[in-house]
Amino acid sequence: MLSHLPLFPEQASTVAKDVDALFFFLCAVSAFFAALIAVLLVVFAVRYRRRSATDRPHAIEGALALELVWTIIPFGIAMVMFVWGASVFVRLQRPPDNALQVFAVGKQWMWKLQHIEGQREINELHVPVGRPVKVTMTSEDVIHSFYVPAFRIKQDAIPGRYTATWFEATKPGTYHLFCAEYCGTQHSGMIGSVIVMEPADYEGWLSGGVKQSLVSAGETLFQQLGCVTCHSGESGARGPALDGLFGKKVQMQSGDTIVVDEAYVRDSILNPQAKIVAGYQPIMPTFKGLVSEEGLLQLIAYLKGLGVGDQGPVRQESHS
Repeated sequence: MLSHLPLFPEQASTVAKDVDALFFFLCAVSAFFAALIAVLLVVFAVRYRRRSATDRPHAIEGALALELVWTIIPFGIAMVMFVWGASVFVRLQRPPDNALQVFAVGKQWMWKLQHIEGQREINELHVPVGRPVKVTMTSEDVIHSFYVPAFRIKQDAIPGRYTATWFEATKPGTYHLFCAEYCGTQHSGMIGSVIVMEPADYEGWLSGGVKQSLVSAGETLFQQLGCVTCHSGESGARGPALDGLFGKKVQMQSGDTIVVDEAYVRDSILNPQAKIVAGYQPIMPTFKGLVSEEGLLQLIAYLKGLGVGDQGPVRQESHS
C-alpha cells in the first residue's frame, strides 16, 4: 500500500516494516498531542478569557491526580518510544554472522563497491535475495551517507574511519541508492542502484569476469609493500605474527588492550607509531599515501583470511 504513495518507497527488507511501524507510531503520538494542545488552547482561551476590566481570576489550589496523570502518561509513552527505538537501532547495528561481506568507498561523486570474491562495481551493487549483506564503508574525501530508502537503511561513510550497515532484501528488483549527506556541488548526482537477484542468478553474475578475489589482491599488495619482511611469523621477526590475529585482543606498550578490527588495522598501516604492540619496537614506517582506500580494504580482507581470533585472553608473542 505504501508503494502507491510518493513519499513512501516500498518495503523491500526485513527491517523495513519495523522501521515504518515505529515511524508511524511517533507520527501518531505527535499528531495526537499537537491536536490536544491546540484544542485545549482554544477551550481555555474562551472559557477563561477576561470578561471585564475588574475581573480577577481565582486562586488555583492544584490537583494532584491531574498532575500525576499528565506526568505518568507522557513518561510511559516516552519509555515505549525509547525501548522500541532502541530495539530497532540495535537490530540495525548487529549484522548476522553469515552476512555477505561487501566493501564500499564513497568518493565525490560515486560509490565504489567491491565484493569479497573480487567483483568491483561503480554505483551498482548486486546482492542475492533472502541473504543478509553487510556493507563496510569509508570515504576518500568528505562525509557521504549510504542510503537505500526501500531497505530503510542509512549509514554515514566517514574519512579515516570504517562504518557498517546491513540489510536483507526480501524481493528481487532494482532499488535506488543515494548519498544522503551533502558532499559538494554534484551531490545530487551521486546516485546508484542496488540490484537484488535470485540466488541462482546472483551466483551466475558472481562467477563472471572475476580475475582476482579481494583476499588474493590483499595478499599481492601485502607482498608488494614488503610487509612480509617484518610480519613473517618466524621467531625473532620484527613485527607480530598475523595468522589468526584478526579479532583477538592484543596488549599495547601503554598497557591498554585493543581488539584487532578494521579500524585498528587501518591505524596500524597509516599511523603505526600511535599504537605499538607490547614487546615490539616502533620501527614500522607509515604507508600513508602509498595505499589507497581500496588497498586498505584488500589488506584487511587478507588479514581476515589468515584466520579470526576468539577474543580470548590477552596474549602476545614477545619479540626477542
